[in-house]
Amino acid sequence: MSAVALAPDNVAAPQPALFLRGLRFEWVKLLSQWRIRLLLLACWIAPALFVAAVSVQGTLPTDTLFGRWMHASGWAGPLVILGFAGSWALPLLTSLVAGDVFAAEDRLGTWRHLLVAVRSPRRIFAAKTLASLGVLLLLVAGLACSSVLGGLLAVGNQPLVGLDGHQLAPGDAALRVLLAWLCALAPTLALAGVGLLGSVALGRSPMGLLLPALVALVTQLAQMLPVPVAVRAALPGYAFISWSGLFAAPVQLAPLLTGVLVALIWAVAATVLAYVLFVRRDFTDLSYDGAGRRAITLGALPLAGLLAVSVAVVAAASPASGSGITQAKVERSVAVAFGHLYRTQTEQLHRPAVTEAQLKASAACSKGDVRDGAEGAGNDWRCVVSWHLPGLRATGSAIYQLDVTPDGRYVADGDGPKEVNGYFLVRTPEGDAANPLWQFDGNVELLSAGP
Repeated sequence: MSAVALAPDNVAAPQPALFLRGLRFEWVKLLSQWRIRLLLLACWIAPALFVAAVSVQGTLPTDTLFGRWMHASGWAGPLVILGFAGSWALPLLTSLVAGDVFAAEDRLGTWRHLLVAVRSPRRIFAAKTLASLGVLLLLVAGLACSSVLGGLLAVGNQPLVGLDGHQLAPGDAALRVLLAWLCALAPTLALAGVGLLGSVALGRSPMGLLLPALVALVTQLAQMLPVPVAVRAALPGYAFISWSGLFAAPVQLAPLLTGVLVALIWAVAATVLAYVLFVRRDFTDLSYDGAGRRAITLGALPLAGLLAVSVAVVAAASPASGSGITQAKVERSVAVAFGHLYRTQTEQLHRPAVTEAQLKASAACSKGDVRDGAEGAGNDWRCVVSWHLPGLRATGSAIYQLDVTPDGRYVADGDGPKEVNGYFLVRTPEGDAANPLWQFDGNVELLSAGP
């Protein structure tokens, strides 16, 4: 009796080891592919070389967020790389890894051999999913670590200027850079889930391989359009943008948490849908070429419904409406940034110290011909900044032309007087740098109710 009673336990006990062996097998299969090895090599080397090379050049990528500060701080380079990675690199990486992990078996016709060895579609799905996610984490870690190393070696561990003009100490900048990269993992996982779904649903079709990149491209195009702020925040790639709120004071948590939460929900939903399609598949059909109608009913339609629900929830929970870019928000953001940067300029020019409270900087902005109630993106914003210096009765004023993008980012370009916000070089401990009040980047918090 005891031998019979122990028999089921003896049969069931090896199963965890079978899963671990299957996971190791899938991991080795991915890492043995030459394209995966090239991607790992590129992600761990190329960012450091790029950041180091650009940081010592005379021309900086000022059209990118934090690009104008690559001469001044080694922590600006990783953020430039993060902006590029969120737009192009990470969608392509998820396509090449997660978008092909199941389709490769269809092209090679190896499903029967794999099922004989593993004997469980559920364990196969779990092993392939975890292996592809592990490779993606290695790739993202390479991009982050390499860019940080390149920036610190080329420029050094210097303070970083935030999006509202205040300086972040090196330790604070390092923590926020790390958090920004961690937040970017959420939309990367969402795209990976979409890639798994496409790889399962579309079989050997190349569309499964391209699906994450296509979804990322569509969301990027939507971010460039004047869509309502609720739609913008409900897109799975919004966290690729909203990490910039970490570099404002106070931190803009609402857009950041919304983007991360939406992306994680998309990641879970897409992965579950891929699992349902996979376990329902008929592996005895040698002519299988995708899930057909089930790819629409169990794949596309649920994700479309998830997008609609996300938009409705964000619209109900957010106090902002329309584009989220209002005159009051722009005026406050420009005034705060000017106050912080005026102090920086004062220190660089060795003038008497002044505080933001003493300056009492304020801004009056208009958009085109609209003086009151201006809102929305555009390059026709014009702001007049006013401030006071201690001991002087006269009020200083400076003019800025603003180019505000639909996602709330803007570049303020000084338009006089030239002694205040014109272009001239200032000597700093890191070398000659452009007048900090000449041009600066800013960010409007879209999901807030007002200033």
